[in-house]
Amino acid sequence: MTRRVLTGITTTGTPHLGNYVGAIKPAIAASHDEGVASFYFLADYHALVKNRDPERLRRSTLEIAATWLALGLDTDKAVFYRQSDIREIPELTWILTCFTAKGLMNRAHAYKAAVQENVDAGEDPDYAINMGLFCYPVLMSADILMFNANDVPVGKDQIQHLEMARDIAQRFNHHFGEIFALPEAVVDDNVAVLPGQDGRKMSKSYDNTIPLWLPEKKLRKAIMKIVTNSLEPGEPKDPNDSALFSIYSAFATPEQRSAMKQAYADGIAWGEAKQQTFELINGELAEARERYEALMADPARIEAVLLAGAERARAEATPFLGRIRQAIGIQALG
Repeated sequence: MTRRVLTGITTTGTPHLGNYVGAIKPAIAASHDEGVASFYFLADYHALVKNRDPERLRRSTLEIAATWLALGLDTDKAVFYRQSDIREIPELTWILTCFTAKGLMNRAHAYKAAVQENVDAGEDPDYAINMGLFCYPVLMSADILMFNANDVPVGKDQIQHLEMARDIAQRFNHHFGEIFALPEAVVDDNVAVLPGQDGRKMSKSYDNTIPLWLPEKKLRKAIMKIVTNSLEPGEPKDPNDSALFSIYSAFATPEQRSAMKQAYADGIAWGEAKQQTFELINGELAEARERYEALMADPARIEAVLLAGAERARAEATPFLGRIRQAIGIQALG
């Protein structure tokens, strides 16, 4: 039986090495599985929760789409689309909103964290909190339920949203019959969480990211800035306590990891370890970087791919929304 897997990528920034290792690379590999029907979308409506810069949103959409295509996403097999091109999504969001308990939204971690931050600062609990943040889980539910996704790969911080999607689907099904499949969160503990230049998790919020598509010279410079300790050449180094080794390992084969681990034990100089890390990463990304640059220079080509994906997505969404409308009583008279 073919299982449906759905992944959304929020268009809020420039892809970095952590995105590539932790999400993009494994997702593209999974998309080639013949037993899986894959749906990948650019979550530009979700980006509006925090983004107020139209150019940043447009640029991020272009960069992320180009990234997935350059890295080998097979859009003949996977359905690759922009969320805002599926007009059925906001309609389903409203329908689901009307069957979602406010109390459920009150318990959402992101909303609760924002309220607590306001309380701690002596502000009104809902100061500067918009309805996009409050209703974010409903939009996410619409994304998932519209295509009856079985599996949704998420980080641990998103598990609650998947549980909410199941709750919303179950409530709707209770009233109107078995309309929606109940999605399951897929959390892969083996997916790498890449450290950034300062050793903490690579994240835009820490400003410690290494952008995925840096030109060769800038990529080398960024890797040379990775924080290491003061151990001298010849002194044994601990790979288990090294952000540099973690980054190297994410791109290395088992044989390469083993050899580098031995080099650490033998006291490899940090400069040499960084050079080898640069060469390994650059070797993996060089050809894809050329494809990425070509795609970025031809936005119309990316737009055509997204519109073709939207057409495939809407071929499912339009009749399915018709079925939902009929179930709730919104239909032609007579």
